[in-house]
Amino acid sequence: MEAKLNPALRHGAVASLLCLCLLCVLWEWLLAPLRPGGSLLALKAVPLLLPLRGVIRGDLYTMQWASMLILLYLMEGIVRAWSDPMPLSAALAVIEVALSLVFFLCAIFYVHPAKRAAKARALKRR
Repeated sequence: MEAKLNPALRHGAVASLLCLCLLCVLWEWLLAPLRPGGSLLALKAVPLLLPLRGVIRGDLYTMQWASMLILLYLMEGIVRAWSDPMPLSAALAVIEVALSLVFFLCAIFYVHPAKRAAKARALKRR
């Protein structure tokens, strides 16, 4: 049983990951930095670059661990949307939450058929 991987989900994961990288940099350097002139918090985009190559290729293992990594950005977005006193920063946090959710769902649903096929193969071997 061969797994049918959905390229639209891979493209959605790539697009949301790239947009999240861009958002993190723009947010902390230009749009609503913690300090005037930008802050080093823009470096939070660097870990998002680590899985980029594998996500672009549709590597299942990379999609799996990147979906766990993205949960950190989801949590940060929720906390900042809830508690940030600057309205622009809170709005950017809501966008961060949305992009993180899109990536997470695309990655999980992209990997799901392959996991199901692997489980079926394991059951056949028994």
